[in-house]
Amino acid sequence: MRTTTSPNSSPISGRWCRIGASALGTAALVLAGFGTAAHASAAPSATAKTTPATVTWAATPCATPKHKGDLACNSFRVTGGTTAFQKERAAATGKTAKVTPKAAAASPTGYGPSDLQDAYGLTDAASGNGSGETIAIVDAYDDPNAAADLAKYRTYYGLPACTVANGCFKKVGQTGSTTSLPTADSGWAEEESLDLDMASAVCPNCNILLVEATSSSMANLGKAVNEAVTLGAKFVSNSYGGSESSSDTSYDTSYFKHAGVAITVSAGDEGYGAEYPAASKYVTSVGGTALSTSSTTRGWTEKVWNTSSTEGTGSGCSAYDTKPTWQTDTGCAKRTISDVSAVADPATGVSVYDSYGVTAGWYTFGGTSASAPIIAAVYALAGAPGSSDYPASYPYAAAGTSALNDVTSGSNGTCSSSAAYLCTAKSGYDGPTGLGTPQGTDAFTG
Repeated sequence: MRTTTSPNSSPISGRWCRIGASALGTAALVLAGFGTAAHASAAPSATAKTTPATVTWAATPCATPKHKGDLACNSFRVTGGTTAFQKERAAATGKTAKVTPKAAAASPTGYGPSDLQDAYGLTDAASGNGSGETIAIVDAYDDPNAAADLAKYRTYYGLPACTVANGCFKKVGQTGSTTSLPTADSGWAEEESLDLDMASAVCPNCNILLVEATSSSMANLGKAVNEAVTLGAKFVSNSYGGSESSSDTSYDTSYFKHAGVAITVSAGDEGYGAEYPAASKYVTSVGGTALSTSSTTRGWTEKVWNTSSTEGTGSGCSAYDTKPTWQTDTGCAKRTISDVSAVADPATGVSVYDSYGVTAGWYTFGGTSASAPIIAAVYALAGAPGSSDYPASYPYAAAGTSALNDVTSGSNGTCSSSAAYLCTAKSGYDGPTGLGTPQGTDAFTG
């Protein structure tokens, strides 16, 4: 497990290489002025403890695959320090607070629904849209407390109830069964709580379908995606990934080629480098930003999320997937990651309620596992896609307009000088943040 520190806000890719990421990251240097990073296998470093405001975090257990060939989740849980949300609250109230390492908080320590809706121009849409739409969350293994934890989150923030009883929430295995569920796993349960809460935060009126794969293999996760579509979901969020392989184009056809369905996939958390299924030409690949309040008209500012040479939002050029017709960047002959982005930096992370395998309470999470369900929920607010459309194309029709917040600063690694945009933000399209972040829903409808 990796533990990272960042004093303010805020690349190895591999379907199974994360097993060794902690060792590789110990000597990592932090890019773009984010501060220093320390990687360890357990608790936050001594250096981190001497600076109370420093934010520390660790990869969730599902970020380390159980078996060779398994995919990994893309999430981190904050373990100490003062998050951006807490700093902003302290500035408003005069009361300081910090996250206690490895302990749940009694109240949220990360951004909540009103923050995310405001940051992405979604307040009105979140209030009036989404009724009747279903967002599917695809993850591996079972979270026995998923419904109860979701209820805690939604009740605290005053969101409409979303329960099995009222028909809003449903949990199934990859075959669609509500009773034959996978083995429970506390690491993936953290991921599921994050995904469910982000879908709720952005689209409070949407129904939510949680499809739990039997394991984190591509075959089982892919079957879970297919089941989500079979059960009627028009919006499917996937917060996992791994290294590319020559089998990916066949996976495209088997699992991700669903016209009329918006499928989002997190771009990865190991900096510059392509991951699959984010590289699939049929999905919307979602990069990550650091999100902070500002004095601008928007009231928020974003930059590329990057902590070290082995940690930050993913991006890059696929080795196997062909470029979709709507993607026109010239530095990559094949599919380029990402398409769009949203908050992912753990130091500017989001609030999540979780109780399975951890002390019940509030945690702050980051990683592109947060940004993928956020974007899936934005698609849901925008309404059902055209039946023959691949909604990954929609943001490209809005490129350069006010429907997207162009992210122009930050980098997630080192890439060729002839195609620097693949790892460095700039005006217009770039790899780490794609076309930018949502400003309302106009960029996510056909």
